[in-house]
Amino acid sequence: MLGGGAATADSAYRAFGDRGRPQDARRTITVVMRDNSFQPQTIRVRAGETVRFVVRNEGALLHEFNLGTREMHRRHQREMQTMFEHGMMTATSIGPAPAQGGSHAGGPHAGGHQAGHGQHMAQMHHNDPDSLLLEPGQSGELVWKFTRAVELEFACNIPGHYESGMVGRVAFVR
Repeated sequence: MLGGGAATADSAYRAFGDRGRPQDARRTITVVMRDNSFQPQTIRVRAGETVRFVVRNEGALLHEFNLGTREMHRRHQREMQTMFEHGMMTATSIGPAPAQGGSHAGGPHAGGHQAGHGQHMAQMHHNDPDSLLLEPGQSGELVWKFTRAVELEFACNIPGHYESGMVGRVAFVR
């Protein structure tokens, strides 16, 4: 079971929204991720609106599209750093580098994220509804209902990417 801290961090996005139902989305916003930039840089939404995001990674590196507050991104950046340090992802892919065995099943992380790393690694995952993690050339979709207007960003929290400018603004309009 996950500890209380992990459950709180995982549900922090509920302060501004939640997974949306595809049939409720009235518009689609395409977001292109390149190495250390997003296009567009600002996304305009309304409180109560459900939006379908189509996200494409056109860069040569692994990138993330994550909706959150600045503080949420800071916390997530620490988690992502730990995931990198434990070989759960590389600069270009999800999972260990081929030199480490090519998969969690055969590599040093056999048995999944929980084996050998204790409770800390059991809490590490990347499957929140406010986030997409995409390898180079991949695309993904995220449907989000913005329930409350708060200061939000969308960002890539791969170590060093946010600091290099891979962050955009969510602007609430009336």
